[in-house]
Amino acid sequence: MIEIKNKKATFDYFIEEEIECGIVLKGSEIKSIRDGLANLKDCYAIIKNGEVFLLNMYISKYNDASIFNHEERRTRKLLLNKREILKLRDKVEISGYTLVPIKLYFKGNKAKILLGLGKGKKNYDKRESIKEKDIKRDIQKSLKIK
Repeated sequence: MIEIKNKKATFDYFIEEEIECGIVLKGSEIKSIRDGLANLKDCYAIIKNGEVFLLNMYISKYNDASIFNHEERRTRKLLLNKREILKLRDKVEISGYTLVPIKLYFKGNKAKILLGLGKGKKNYDKRESIKEKDIKRDIQKSLKIK
């Protein structure tokens, strides 16, 4: 099962809520994702004219697509219900949240994005996250030794 994760999302943001949504892709993009040639690192979502768009997502070109290939960092539309979009818009505009993609995966034959509603972390919060991760790693290492 192919699952492309955005590790920076949980490091840079406190994820308050997660929403699964579809994504509009071309055929060559789907084939590249199935090969694992996508990256969510500097990607984010915006709400514009009542629709949600994913910006700066990298999907590598598919070698066998010839002249019908896609742009690697084009803007892609996300598929959500109107009610969900209005709820997200209120939280983003009023509360200052950010829409961050957490992971890209397949559900059946459809590509899905797990979108997180996140608040930005401060530097001291990031240091705390690193400290917790180190402690968990040390505990796991000590359990394996015994």
